[in-house]
Amino acid sequence: MDIIQAIKERRSVRSYLPTPLSAEQRRELTEFADTVPNPIGGKFTIRLKQFDLQGDFKPSTYGIIQGAQDYFLMAIADDETSKLAAGFCFEQIVLRACELGLGTCWIGGTFKGTTFSGGEPWPEAETLKIVCPVGLPSKPRLIERLSRFTMRSDHRKPWDSLFFEGDFSHPLPRTTPFRESLEMLRLSPSSTNSQPWRILVEGSDVHLYCQPQNALSPLDCGIALAHLYLTETHLGHQGQILKTATPLPHPTYKYLLTYRRK
Repeated sequence: MDIIQAIKERRSVRSYLPTPLSAEQRRELTEFADTVPNPIGGKFTIRLKQFDLQGDFKPSTYGIIQGAQDYFLMAIADDETSKLAAGFCFEQIVLRACELGLGTCWIGGTFKGTTFSGGEPWPEAETLKIVCPVGLPSKPRLIERLSRFTMRSDHRKPWDSLFFEGDFSHPLPRTTPFRESLEMLRLSPSSTNSQPWRILVEGSDVHLYCQPQNALSPLDCGIALAHLYLTETHLGHQGQILKTATPLPHPTYKYLLTYRRK
């Protein structure tokens, strides 16, 4: 499975077989997490932990997840750069898990009073904001199918409302050289399927803007940037992520970062 197929096939899995990750799967995921590229910076920490479901396991309201014994935990500093970087880096791990035939599910929250909040302290200024089960998918339960239907998880905003050229009054033509990369960006998951990202293309620059929906919107935009960056790399394009000195202003969209194809 290549990265394009992984992006297209990835879905949020809430039902898992009661089988822990193998030693090889854990090694693959932890080594990948340790080496995932991060051109953004920020402060966040990712850990992979196994929990005993027969013991005093208290996922609290996050108990909609069933069967998973292994979870990624991610603590993030409470600033925009850290959230962007966390989304960018962790989505690469999620897609790697998909390539290995494993299911995952981003879950954001505070996690106070749950099993997830115990254990080794997190680095200073970082707090646990994301947990993500990882394991072999099981047949989706009715509650899972209803959740996807209610959240319209498979629905994505139309091209013309997300991608622009030159300014925000001109939709980006589908003949753009960035078409495939932006289509993969459009498939990005987001909290409550809010899809807060907006894109402005100027020549070889792809400017990422955010229309904030909630506290996780910068993280969601980091996920979208990962889809763009990974697709560009897969297609053989070289590029860099940077901040432009003179971004085009918009009354409701906030400029975040730029991907520049070399």
